[in-house]
Amino acid sequence: MLDAALRKACAVWVAADGRQARLVWAVWRDGALFVATGGAEQQVPGLADGVPCRVTVRSPTTHSHLAEFAAAATRVEPDELTSAALTAARLNRAAEWTEVYRLEPAR
Repeated sequence: MLDAALRKACAVWVAADGRQARLVWAVWRDGALFVATGGAEQQVPGLADGVPCRVTVRSPTTHSHLAEFAAAATRVEPDELTSAALTAARLNRAAEWTEVYRLEPAR
């Protein structure tokens, strides 16, 4: 269920280190969620390399709660495919982030 929900989501709610959740653009690739933050993108207070996070996925049509999971954040330099997918997920198709984090679900 988590995999299916994340494949359809282009935005998720992320709460870093127990702080208030923020809506961010995201893409699900290779078993992890990649989120773009900073610059003109939404900020996620407390998000940093190694910080524990809580991710909430809502239905893009009904906005109902689909899934929630704990994840560990790792700051990454996105490869070309990840950058293209993050850009495509945005409504205006502009890449305006300063940081990308890989959020890997806790096992």
